[in-house]
Amino acid sequence: MNASSFETLELLPATTPRQLFVLLHDAGGSAMDMMELATLIGESFAEAAVVMPEGIESIHLGKTERQWFPTFELTDANHPERVARAVPALAAFIRQQQERFGILQSDTALAGFSQGATLALALSDQHDGLVGRVLAFSGRYAAWPDKAPALTTIHLLHGQLDTVVPARLAQQAYAELMALGADATCDIASSIGHELHPALMAQAVHRLQTCVPLRFWRSA
Repeated sequence: MNASSFETLELLPATTPRQLFVLLHDAGGSAMDMMELATLIGESFAEAAVVMPEGIESIHLGKTERQWFPTFELTDANHPERVARAVPALAAFIRQQQERFGILQSDTALAGFSQGATLALALSDQHDGLVGRVLAFSGRYAAWPDKAPALTTIHLLHGQLDTVVPARLAQQAYAELMALGADATCDIASSIGHELHPALMAQAVHRLQTCVPLRFWRSA
């Protein structure tokens, strides 16, 4: 997989973009699954370009689906390696879009749902500062970070009733990030399961609009 191989859906502003959002769908899904979030972002940030790449095609048990990394015989042991192998192409794609629109890394946000969130978190670990914010909906770290991202703020958003990726993993990730001194938030919705729920999307926009990155306070 390489940056030029991604098919995309896009929502572009009427004027020159000043912000860039890249949205990653779940395994077995498509870019269209992120359209509701993309629309909300477009309504909330009038000068934002929203780009939704499609994952790679694969065949699993006779079914063709899109995903960011292989899920066939996925285990805790091979999970980190599979995710890590998917990061370089995504990083190259994000740089390509930043150059295309003339957007700074600090004005770029990466959001993902489930498998897309896992990939987004891995990118923030490998490429600190490539994006200013990561919004991880119902995802998990494939491998715990060993250092805090200095230039990327992490927003974890999860449903308490999630039976696919338990909410305790988001809470544990938040605790790990805090212990490392990271700039992060964690929102757990009590009555929501494993879904890109409107309440979580609204909270994500609230975080984007109200949370001043900690690095700005530290440098003041």
